[in-house]
Amino acid sequence: MNKYLSAALILSAFQFPSFAQNVNVKKAFEHATQQSELMLKEVDLAKAASGKPELVSPRTLDHGNLKLVASKDWTSGFFPGELWFLYEYTGKENWLVQAKKFSADIEKEKLNGVTHDMGFKVYCSIGMGYRITKDPHYKEVLIESAQTLSKRFNPKTGVIRSWDHSTDKWINPVIIDNMMNLELLFEATKLTGDSSFYKIAVSHANTTMKNHFRSDYSSYHVIDYDPNTGVVLKKNTHQGYSHESAWARGQAWALYGYTMCYRYTKDPAYLNQAEHVAAFILNHKNMPKDLVPYWDFDAPEIPNEPRDASAAAVIASGLYELSGYSSNKKLYKSKADLMMQSLSTKYISPKSENRGFILLHSTGSKPSNSEVDVPLSYADYYYLEALLRCNALNKQANKVE
Repeated sequence: MNKYLSAALILSAFQFPSFAQNVNVKKAFEHATQQSELMLKEVDLAKAASGKPELVSPRTLDHGNLKLVASKDWTSGFFPGELWFLYEYTGKENWLVQAKKFSADIEKEKLNGVTHDMGFKVYCSIGMGYRITKDPHYKEVLIESAQTLSKRFNPKTGVIRSWDHSTDKWINPVIIDNMMNLELLFEATKLTGDSSFYKIAVSHANTTMKNHFRSDYSSYHVIDYDPNTGVVLKKNTHQGYSHESAWARGQAWALYGYTMCYRYTKDPAYLNQAEHVAAFILNHKNMPKDLVPYWDFDAPEIPNEPRDASAAAVIASGLYELSGYSSNKKLYKSKADLMMQSLSTKYISPKSENRGFILLHSTGSKPSNSEVDVPLSYADYYYLEALLRCNALNKQANKVE
């Protein structure tokens, strides 16, 4: 069976109503709720077994065992964020209690300046808490976190430095993932009135748009800059198949990131960028029929390559938001619905299995043979966010009708 659609078929498919997909949000959240209840129990067991109190959040399964990480790990904020999403959808007090509890474990990261992952860690946990509760304490944590992140900005390069490690490979590396941390900076300006955060975010987005993308709007993973001149030294793809390949989750970060930048700035350049990235993703000859991409669009053994459900979840969430800004609204909503229909039916864990993870079949880093075809916390996070966005759009459409 043909494992992927041609660009022509992808474009033509949504011209016909028969291809429309309805996402059963209620059923998906019921499944997510049951799995998350199990995860809470499994986390307690794993914490007790480890004897390491610094391990606070679930990240993945390692040979079937739950792997917990410390707050400094870039994935630590996703599970607290999932708990906030469950509270937002259900309104049930028990999820609020757990969301506060797990978010409290991440707060100290507000002063951790040796990483760019402040958005992933703090905004996906504390930020969701503030959005939902408007707790003034969370506001202060977000502001301090933005101040810490801002110190990694270099005016000479115009970007926020990503990694401090791998100095044998890069001098001043910036990864496409870093677009996701700009939301924290935009929010900090809203919270304080201090435009310096906003200006850093815009500079980073503009410089990344200039240097990270190829002519077809696919993105490199890592751009290395001369920290003194801003000159681009290297264009690499660390977690993808090759330097010139399109690593799936990297393309997802780009789509989501520029859509989010448009939300805060209303700069049409960002909307244009997001739409071009979406076209690259959705029209790619190697995009599977179910719209859950292989880990790299150029992986050599397609269709016998691992999928990346996390990339699909990020793309779907981004497309739902993009549909609210673009004249291609129906197309993006339909594509996101098909992705979510696939994820919620073919990529979910059987109930009461996989230690409580929601989605299966994600890929962390195939070149490193790390976290290949496993559940990942960030897949679950963006899946739940996409479900909430889908639900909101459906409600809005029903009101209009």
